Amino acid sequence: MEQFITNHFGELAALVTAVCWTFTSLSFESAGKKVGSMSVNIIRLLMAIGLLGTAQYVRFGYFFPQGADAYQWFWLSISGLIGFVIGDMLLFRAFVVVGARISMLVMSLSPPLAAFFGWIILGEQLTMAHIIGMLVTMTGIALVILGKPHKAKRLEIKYPIKGVLLAFGGAAGQGLGLVLSKLGMGDYDPASATMIRVIAGTIGFSILFVFTGHWPKVIKALSYGAAMVRISIGAFFGPFLGVSFSLLAIKYTTTGVASTIMAIVPVLIIPPAILLFKERVTLKELIGAVIAVLGVIFLFWF
Repeated sequence: MEQFITNHFGELAALVTAVCWTFTSLSFESAGKKVGSMSVNIIRLLMAIGLLGTAQYVRFGYFFPQGADAYQWFWLSISGLIGFVIGDMLLFRAFVVVGARISMLVMSLSPPLAAFFGWIILGEQLTMAHIIGMLVTMTGIALVILGKPHKAKRLEIKYPIKGVLLAFGGAAGQGLGLVLSKLGMGDYDPASATMIRVIAGTIGFSILFVFTGHWPKVIKALSYGAAMVRISIGAFFGPFLGVSFSLLAIKYTTTGVASTIMAIVPVLIIPPAILLFKERVTLKELIGAVIAVLGVIFLFWF
């Protein structure tokens, strides 16, 4: 068993990441509907700094990350701004508009987009099989979000187009953020790299809130006990455990394998969405989610 864990540490880290993102998606959806997605974003990042800093202090004896050079700080910070500020801001708003289940299904486009950005930025190979995998994933998503056309309409989307586009923006931000994380991390400690990304994201949101006047809403959100509990759960499983394990995954296995395993969230999220939020999931939607995940698997294995 120990040998199995050693040989497949990256793959297991990716599986843990998928489970963590399932928990955090549901937690942030619930909290966002109570206090707003923007407030959830900054509060969970502040919580993540506390959790990551405490973990670093226990491990290394210091709270804030040390040992990173200017190159690593730059690219990890850019990754944090794109992944957390832009990507997660759009994704969290999508949670409120269309729910975590549909948002995370659209987010299954993140690995194909990561492959595309990896091709552009890192020079990673993009083959015809990759393109076919992207098309299969898009087919699965379309199967879920598209409904039967009525009357003169040729095409009808079952869910608000705004929410679908927000989730797509989140997928693009996550995909690009992951590639830039790999570019900047190198051999640096994944937890410390996560801390740099979270710090950059927190600074980005703080500056944004100064110009938008959102800080009073954040302060008000702190008084909602039920929402704070959900944000705490989401922060623990998301920016703390989830992101750290995702960087562990891409450090100890290829980006493609890690992204494939992490992409099973749209399937993992279906049972809790039914049990906790009483969502009605049709057979067509279940098949669509499975097809979307199979497209991601095809993307990296053929």
